[in-house]
Order: sequence, then structure tokens, then C-alpha cells
Amino acid sequence: MSTVPTEAGSAHAPVPVPWQRDATVIGLVGLAHATSHFSHLLLAPLFPLFMREFGLSFSQVGLLTSVFFVISGVGQALSGFLVDRVGARPVLFGSILLFMGSALAAALSHGYTGLLLAAVLAGLGNAPFHPVDFSILNQRVSPPRLGHAFSAHGLTGNLGWALARVFLVGITALGNWRWAYWAAIAVYAGVLAVLWWQREHLHTEVVPRRQGASRADDLAFLRLPVVWWCFVFFLLSTMTLAVVQTYSVSILKAVHAVPFETATLTVTAYMLAGAAGMFVGGFVAARARAVDRVVAWAMAAGAALMLLAATGWLGGGGSMALLAITGLAVGIGGPSRDMLIKRATPKGATGRVYGTVYSGLDTGFAIAPLVFGVLMDHGWYAATLAGGAVTLALAVGAALAVGGRTRAA
Repeated sequence: MSTVPTEAGSAHAPVPVPWQRDATVIGLVGLAHATSHFSHLLLAPLFPLFMREFGLSFSQVGLLTSVFFVISGVGQALSGFLVDRVGARPVLFGSILLFMGSALAAALSHGYTGLLLAAVLAGLGNAPFHPVDFSILNQRVSPPRLGHAFSAHGLTGNLGWALARVFLVGITALGNWRWAYWAAIAVYAGVLAVLWWQREHLHTEVVPRRQGASRADDLAFLRLPVVWWCFVFFLLSTMTLAVVQTYSVSILKAVHAVPFETATLTVTAYMLAGAAGMFVGGFVAARARAVDRVVAWAMAAGAALMLLAATGWLGGGGSMALLAITGLAVGIGGPSRDMLIKRATPKGATGRVYGTVYSGLDTGFAIAPLVFGVLMDHGWYAATLAGGAVTLALAVGAALAVGGRTRAA
């Protein structure tokens, strides 16, 4: 029988927890996480329409994405402090309201300023999600089921990405793009209603500052090397994901003459394979003791597959298959990665640690176009894929560094 989770070092006796209660918490957090990833792509799928209707350039619409991730990354690091002080639930509700405001700004937009406002609000709304999600999961889900919880968390995020493009483009095709954003507001309102209805499952305990501690002690976790190794791991592994999401279609077209429509399936296949990998990875994480080694093997396998794709030896179809399997390998390591971070988190600092660590994700998305865009501009397509493989291989070293320091502690 599973037990109620408690903070590390707690003296409370374990209390049996039915699996239905854990499943409810996991489902609610997964729904929220899918909403967050849906909002990553709230604007991007309709960039071509904005460019035509408002006379925008590629640089202008690209800036919208940069604004989103910069605000989300900085806000993610800061919001962890807020989550630790007031609890995860009120911050989660505020984030959904910000997403509604973002979709409303887009629906009423008559130019670039309105779209920029939508990007700002979406970035602010997205910022707290990882501190919120992992604070709830780590407190509310019993330890034996945490691996499955992290698996579901990653899987629902991928599904949110996949749904956004279909939802926004599909409704636009049926009417116009403003209808798509009014429909998105309705979706956000529905999600908020469900989370409010089940709000008792989202409550988290706030760990009070110990007697005699100062505000400066809240920053003590930043002196832990393991936190920064986690940050580096996310930065590097996200740069690899950015290569696949941003450049794989162009690389397949240029190197192997793969048709655009076919090449775009590569990103979808990568995401779906990643979701399948996360499902499998949940069972692995639930049983593995050395989760850092699980992460290392998964990422090393992904790096090798991506490097093989960079050689082009297997042609267009083979390269597409290799990239999809890379998503599977990386996905398998996802739940173990989140378990690794949990073990590196000091008591009472869950929001702050996850906020800081996961800001590496936003940083990776922001840096990758600057690094790999130069390679693409020079026509060094194979080097771009190989560079993505190298960053993933470097992430292996970061994962092992986290694991080594965690075991030592």
C-alpha cells in the first residue's frame, strides 16, 4: 500500500493512500501542464497569418517567441520563491487567468503591439508552472508513485504541444484566427473550472522560515553546486530539443530533398515518441535506485542516434526515423531526471529549486537559435545536427555530476 508523502526528514508516520487519490492529483497536474505547453504555441502556429495581415517580418514574429521565453525563464526562477511562500494552488490559478488574458489580447489584436502583449502575458502565465507542478506532485503523491507522476507530467506536456497546433490551425481553417483565440479562452476557462472544483487536491503546505532565519537564508540553496549542475543539464538538453523543433525540417529538405509536408512529420514523430518514452520511463524511474545513470544512458543513446542522423548515411527516411527514436530515448530518461532533481532539493525549497533549475529550459530555448542559427546560415546542416548531439552528450556529464553529489549528500 502506498503512503502519504512527507517532506524529507519528516517524523510523521506514513498513512495509507488509495491509488485513486494519487491518480486524481496526477491527472489535475497533468491537465495544468498540458495547458502550459499549449500556451507555448499560442502564437507561433499562426505566425504566417500575422505576417500577411499585419505586414510583419520574420524578425518581428521571432521576437514574440524570444519575449515569451525570456519572461518565462526569468519569471520561473523568481516564481519559485512565491510558490514556497504562499503555496502552489493560488499561483496556479493566477497563471491560468494570465493565459486567458493572453488569448484575449491576441483575439482583440489589431497589430504588433497586441501580439506583443499576448506574448508577455503568456510568458508571465507560463513562468510558475514547474515550481507549482512539482511542489504539488512532491507533496501530494505517495513516493512509490512519483516515478509514474513525473512520467504523466512529461507526457501531458508533449500532448499540450501537439494539441496547440491542431486546435489553433483547425479552428482558423473553419472560421478565422480570432475565433481560434476566443475558443482558447473557453478552453482555459474550462481548465480553471476543473482545477477550482478539485482544488482540495492541489493544496500544498508552506514550510515556515525557521526561527532566527533571515531573508538571505532563502537564497542559501543557490550556493549548492548540485542546483547549478541541474540548471546546466536542462540548458544543454533543451538546446538539443530546440535543434529538432526549429531546424530539423529545413535540414531534411536541404540535405535529403524531403518534401516539406513529410519533413514536418519528424517533429510530430519526435514528440509522440518522446511521450511514449516518458510512459515507459515512469516504470523505470519507479524501480531504479541510480536514476542519474538511467538519465545518462538515455541521453547518451539519444546523442548517438542524433549523431548517426547527422552523418546522413541512412538517407532522408532513415534520418527521420533516427530523430524520432532520439525522442523515445530522451523521453525514457525524463521521469528519472525529475526524480533526480527531487533528490537534490533541500527541504522547504521545492519551488525555488525547481524554478531555478527549470529556467535552464527557457535559457536553452533562447540560446539555441543564436548558436545553431549561425551554422544554418552558413549551410552547415550536418554540423547543426551534430551540435545538437554534442549538447545532449554534455548533458550526460551534468546528470552524472548531479547524481554523484546527491549520493554523497
